[in-house]
Amino acid sequence: MPKVEQDLSIGQVAERTGLSVHTLRFYEREGVLANPVGRGPGRRRLYSEDDVEWLRLCVILRASGMPLPEIRQYTDLVRQGSGTEEERLALLRRHREHVLAQMDKLTRCLDLITFKVGVYEDHLEQGPAKQGCDASSLSEQQEQD
Repeated sequence: MPKVEQDLSIGQVAERTGLSVHTLRFYEREGVLANPVGRGPGRRRLYSEDDVEWLRLCVILRASGMPLPEIRQYTDLVRQGSGTEEERLALLRRHREHVLAQMDKLTRCLDLITFKVGVYEDHLEQGPAKQGCDASSLSEQQEQD
């Protein structure tokens, strides 16, 4: 069965992507959409299912920390079509490395926070007699790392 193209309003796309109407207009002005947005009666924006899927990809790339100029660069490469796959791959590999480095840093932060939670839980279980848990506990954790 062939895919049926359904025109979606900007409000419907905002609801389906979690983006605001303002952000959708901004993304259009910034050249982040892979295809030009169609216009209907009264020049109202009309989006396709492909636009929604593309925007979902953009949301994920933004949430992972990809700057808008890199998303625009990726979009431009996609628009150029066949022959740009190596450049797209390189861009995505660079971003993947950035995300992995972020994850490593966040894991180290989480480890320290988890340790500090344990210090305070132990402190509260033992009562007010144990004082000065911050400085000594932090230096103990740093020695372990």
